[in-house]
This record gives sequence, structure tokens and C-alpha cells, in this order.
Amino acid sequence: MTTTRTLRIAMNGVTGRMGYRQHLLRSILPIREQGGVTLPDGSRVQVEPILVGRNEAKLADLAAQHGISEYTTDLDGIVHAEDTDIVFDAAMTNLRPQTLSKAMKAGKHVYTEKPTAETLAEAIDLAKLRDETGVTAGVVHDKLYLPGLVKLRRLVDEGFFGRILSLRGEFGYWVFEGEHQPAQRPSWNYRKEDGGGMTTDMFCHWNYVLEGILGTVKTVNAQTVTHIPTRWDEQGKPYDATADDAAYGIFEMATPDGDPVVAQINSSWAVRVYRDELVEFQIDGTHGSAVAGLFKCVSQQRGNTPKPVWNPDLPTTETFRDQWAEVPANAELENGFKAQWEEFLRDVVAGREHRFDLLSAARGVQLAELGLQSSAEGRRLDVPEIAL
Repeated sequence: MTTTRTLRIAMNGVTGRMGYRQHLLRSILPIREQGGVTLPDGSRVQVEPILVGRNEAKLADLAAQHGISEYTTDLDGIVHAEDTDIVFDAAMTNLRPQTLSKAMKAGKHVYTEKPTAETLAEAIDLAKLRDETGVTAGVVHDKLYLPGLVKLRRLVDEGFFGRILSLRGEFGYWVFEGEHQPAQRPSWNYRKEDGGGMTTDMFCHWNYVLEGILGTVKTVNAQTVTHIPTRWDEQGKPYDATADDAAYGIFEMATPDGDPVVAQINSSWAVRVYRDELVEFQIDGTHGSAVAGLFKCVSQQRGNTPKPVWNPDLPTTETFRDQWAEVPANAELENGFKAQWEEFLRDVVAGREHRFDLLSAARGVQLAELGLQSSAEGRRLDVPEIAL
């Protein structure tokens, strides 16, 4: 098998946590080391990253560490360079629309973290621009590629649940305030004026998870809150947390067959974990139930469901977790970020649209906007269909 071409990828924001760990270290570099991505005809397409950021010293260090020949602080120059094929963006959300617009107008394919914009209007404009330019655009929907949710989706496709009734999700962990122990998330995440906030960050994820597993989100009823009003930044200085650090959402949904489903997802950076993974989703149906994290998935069929009896006078002796069976992978499931990168690269070479595109991202931004509005107004809101 021979390599037919090399795709040069400008990776903006690669000095950040997500850009570096998930996209460079765990995706692009392994793809390069394996000799590229295999195409349907048996040939391969190789990748060559170009590191882009604002701190030249950090870029130089990463380049030397990983054997990367090119890096630059000139984002505009690399976007317009004739030999740049793809522009990837993992920088701050408020800068993303400008970067993506510039790249698409220059004829570059784009792959991006989310949210794609701070407002729905901006996100829709990006989706329209992709249609006008005809480039291939992809938005990171990593959780749908992770083993736990791959297994959960397979159960849905196989009809394991019967008629699906509900989904319950729990996400989050304790993010230290930064006063006594350094926070494990950047301070801008907690400043609304810098694009931070749990709802803005996570509702775009929950939208594609709900769409990818169950169907269409019809309504949203959310309560957002700032549990920790004061945090300490990277320099150890206190600041006001102006963004929400928790969001509690109830979503009315419809499956492709039109069945109603109630989904509820709690998201918090002010919660301590008592579950197997940092995020878990439970689907209950008439024929069975399943609980999936990012890696593990367990299920319980109707015929194997016990009949607990409530008795507050006696301690519970049943070991409920032991009554569930683990769902096997039955396939080799790679890192979700890397798997989606490979799918996107094949779409670029084939000149086709990526299934998780800028319109899908716009629906995520829409759900976040409506979630914040729902909380502010104290009411349930419809989620209208977006038409370009």
C-alpha cells in the first residue's frame, strides 16, 4: 500500500489542554506514526501537523519533543498558505468564528472543537458559509465514538430496550477553587465574559449525545447556577465567577419512530463523584435498561429484572450492581478522538460532507442558548428546527 498524498494540518490552540492531549498527542501523532489513514481503495493518506499558537517558546518545545518540523504564531499566514489543507481550531470559543470563517473563505477544510460560536446566529452563519464554500467541515463529537456510548447505541439499534422511556445522565466532578489547590480547569471557564460556563460548554455535547443515541430534542427546561462564586486564577488571584458552574436540564425528545422520551442530565463542576465514571447515562425501556460510561456499559433485561420490595425497617441485602451484565465490545474500539479524526480525513479525501458538521454544532449552540434562557425565565422552551 502506498501513500497517495499528505494532508498538512494547521493545528491552532495546540498548546491548550484539549488541543495538545486529545488532538495532537492521542490522535494526529498516532495517525502519523501508523503511516496515515487507510482509504477504501487500500491506499493511505498521511498527515503532517503544523503547530499554531501565541506562545512561540511553547510551540518550539512541543515541536522538538514530538519531531514536528513546523510551528508558527502567524495564524493568518498559515491559514492562507497555499499548501495548508486543513485548519483545526481548539483555541478560545470567542475567537473561533473568525478563524473558521477565514479558513473556509480561503478554501481550507476545517475541523474544530465546540462550541463553534458564542451565539446561535454566528454558528448558523458558519454553517451557511460551509455550504457556500463546499469545503469539508467537521466538529468534534468525541463521546459518540467512545466505547461506552458505542455499545449503548448498538443496544438501541438492536431494539434491546423495547420502547424507550427515559434517559438519565450524571456528569461532573469537583473542580478545586484554586485557593489551596490549583484548579484543574482554566479560569476563563468560570467567566461569562470570556465564553465560560457549564451550559455553554456542555449542552452542545449533550445535544449531539441525545441526537446520536435517541433522536430529536423537542424542548428544554433548565436550571443553571453558580455554586462557587469566587475562584482563584492561574496567578493565585481571586476573581468573581460570573459564569454558571452547574446546569440541571430536562429535555423532551422524540425517537425516529415518534415515541416520546424524557431525558434529564445533571452537569456540575461542584460535585464529588460517586459513580464508576465521570459521566454516566442510563436508558430505561419496556424490555430492558442499560448504563453506559465512556468505556463500560452494563445492561439488565426484562426477564432478569429483580422485584425489589421497599422496607424501611430492614437494611437492603440485595447487591443491585451484581444484577447487571457487562455489554461486550465485540470489536476493537480506538480512542474516540482519533477515530473521528480518521473518519473526517477520509471524508476530506473523498470530497464529501462529514456527518457531524457545522449545522450539528449550531444545534448544540442553540440548545445552550435555550438552556440559559429557560433558566433565566423559569420556563420550558421549545427547540425549533434550524433551517439554513
